[in-house]
Amino acid sequence: MSIYDFQVKGSKGEEIPLSNFKDKVIVVVNTASACGYTPQYKDLQAIYEEFKEQGLVVLGFPCNQFMNQEPGSNEEIQSFCELNFGVTFPIFGKIDVNGENADPLYKYLREKAPGIMGLKSIKWNFTKFIIDKKGNVIERFAPQTNPQEMRSTIEKLLKA
Repeated sequence: MSIYDFQVKGSKGEEIPLSNFKDKVIVVVNTASACGYTPQYKDLQAIYEEFKEQGLVVLGFPCNQFMNQEPGSNEEIQSFCELNFGVTFPIFGKIDVNGENADPLYKYLREKAPGIMGLKSIKWNFTKFIIDKKGNVIERFAPQTNPQEMRSTIEKLLKA
């Protein structure tokens, strides 16, 4: 099983197979518009712009499970990201990342790349996962990790 076996809901509710991103290095991140880490959208966009021609894609998954920091509708979230941070990478429909209603993609990501001390739950908004070109989960980064700190991992995977 790989990440390519999953389908996710787009911001308009459409089913999107992650196999659409085959042969790309993927950064998956759970996002929120009213979080202290929300400015990371700018750094995620900068990395996306710098490396998209080489095969990088960033996939944003809004989540309202952490202190209700993503209360808006999918349409409002899209608009917020575009207007405030110039986001052009895909932002999907709002999901749960923990609990019994967690999106299957996030259940898989948590299982493949546990956090610190082996904890599988997502601690907060802007937890980041890097997936290689073959769909394998390579690394999990904490919410406080600035996306620029993932550069060396991204560059190495793009050259592989």
